[in-house]
Amino acid sequence: MIISFLHSTTGTTHLISALAAMLLGAFVVLLAKGTRIHKRIGYGYVGAMILVNVTAFMLYHLFGTFGPFHIAAIISSTGIVGGMVPVLARHRFPNWKSYHYYFMNWSVVGLYAAFWAESLVRLFPMNRFWPVVALATGLTTGLGSYLINRNKSKFFGSAVEESVPDPSSLN
Repeated sequence: MIISFLHSTTGTTHLISALAAMLLGAFVVLLAKGTRIHKRIGYGYVGAMILVNVTAFMLYHLFGTFGPFHIAAIISSTGIVGGMVPVLARHRFPNWKSYHYYFMNWSVVGLYAAFWAESLVRLFPMNRFWPVVALATGLTTGLGSYLINRNKSKFFGSAVEESVPDPSSLN
């Protein structure tokens, strides 16, 4: 199963960087925010995710062409950019912490959801793969949404509602 995925340097790099991102992402989510260690591990996560997404565009063995995992890599890349640009240009983003919190947390949730898809595609025939992946992804994103919303007050303090941008203002 895993041997067929590791038939190339690109596949091996993709797998190792994804596992590193999963580990680093978990630490970044669980550790105190804004600390030196948060920033260092966070940059490690971003670097690992860039490698995951770049190598994703180099893998075509599953579908033989551009497929759903490539679309997921585009969404993932957008999440990383959406989470990091406000941090790097915080003087232009009054609510930079809010953007960073939501985009980066959803990046980690998406990574774990992608783990289920990448793992389950190797275990089930295609006609059973999609329902199983939909269930695993739904459970992962549901739990992620619950935890993100439950923990936002720890990140934002008592002024949570003021720091969260109105989604309609993003258009």
